[in-house]
Amino acid sequence: MREIELRGHILDSGVFGRVLEVIMDNDRARYTIDDFVVGRTESEPSTARLRIEADTAVALEELLDALRDIGAVVPDDTDAVTEPAPKDGVMPDDFYATTNLETEVRIRETWTPVALPEMDCSVVIDGDTASTVAPSDVRKGDRVVVGHEGVRVRALQRPRKKQVFEFMSSTVSSEKPKERLIAEIARELLAIRAAGKRVLVVGGPAIVHTGAGKYLERLIRDDFVSALFAGNALALHDIESQFFGTSLGVNLDDAFPVEEGHVHHLRAVNRIRAVGGIRPAMDAGMLRAGIMYQAYAKNIPVVLAGSIRDDGPLPDVILDIVEAQRAMRRYVPEIGMALMVGTLLHSIAVGNLLPASCKVICVDINPASVTKLTDRGSTQTIGLVMDVDSFLRELYQALGRTASKAGTP
Repeated sequence: MREIELRGHILDSGVFGRVLEVIMDNDRARYTIDDFVVGRTESEPSTARLRIEADTAVALEELLDALRDIGAVVPDDTDAVTEPAPKDGVMPDDFYATTNLETEVRIRETWTPVALPEMDCSVVIDGDTASTVAPSDVRKGDRVVVGHEGVRVRALQRPRKKQVFEFMSSTVSSEKPKERLIAEIARELLAIRAAGKRVLVVGGPAIVHTGAGKYLERLIRDDFVSALFAGNALALHDIESQFFGTSLGVNLDDAFPVEEGHVHHLRAVNRIRAVGGIRPAMDAGMLRAGIMYQAYAKNIPVVLAGSIRDDGPLPDVILDIVEAQRAMRRYVPEIGMALMVGTLLHSIAVGNLLPASCKVICVDINPASVTKLTDRGSTQTIGLVMDVDSFLRELYQALGRTASKAGTP
């Protein structure tokens, strides 16, 4: 028999229900609620103490491991156990696999926060500090946490007084009141910017194909967006649109294909490769506008990650996927909000890097794309099923109205 404790907005956040569900789904386990105190105000936390039993010691430890991962605290936990990494890029077999939730490990009887929460990584202890380390960055001899003892996570808390932002995160639907939600996103975005955090756009080529490139360009120009992660396609078709007025050979003014337009993106990448990259093209006066022009002109972080299907690619694209991950991780601590717009694979990839405390909005015309991001662990995601052109246009307009009312530049 072991005790577990729960503390916080455990009813509003659903933590208490999830704990009971995990226990009841295990036919070898039983529980008794010894103490349960419900907070009497919006800010006062609730607490619960439960006794957990199982048929075998192994079954009990497995159950406790599952409960720790959703926010339960085992009061009599020992210090975290570590084993040395056997070689570079290889972790001990029983390494603790991280979530994107705030995590603590017990070092010398003291609970210590783990820096840079990220899912699907390891925890490395160095002296009295602990940090999340990607598998590819583990080095031989690193003290890697193994098992679950001495590890606890803090589940996302939801206040009783629900705001639109929290409420709308519950389901994915094309029938959500978009005007109200986009207005709330605009308010959150401005608050995050005022707090000194970056607003990231993870964008796909649909932004250019739908004619929404001009709105993202304005969002960057007006300092509403301060980081951009994408692939070769977004950058290349944005540049194609500046050189030829087309995207994948389709005229962006009248949506009709242009004769020989199918080679425009190849000619665009060839011109950029000839001068050595996007920045040299700007310096030479070849590139004078567009998403990439504004991003480089503003000197915001830009990470373009390559894929097997890229044409060219542009010289600015990082072809090594591990190096692309490292480039993105460099900016993750600065990001307060991420707008995932019209790109499934990049959204999932970047979502895996972000802590649960980062607000994530995923926008796609395909409901499955929005759902998959949440299913892959980014449970803080708000899904919005709509055309990316409409979203970026309405967001830009809402930001203008909200900023004007607040008297902010």
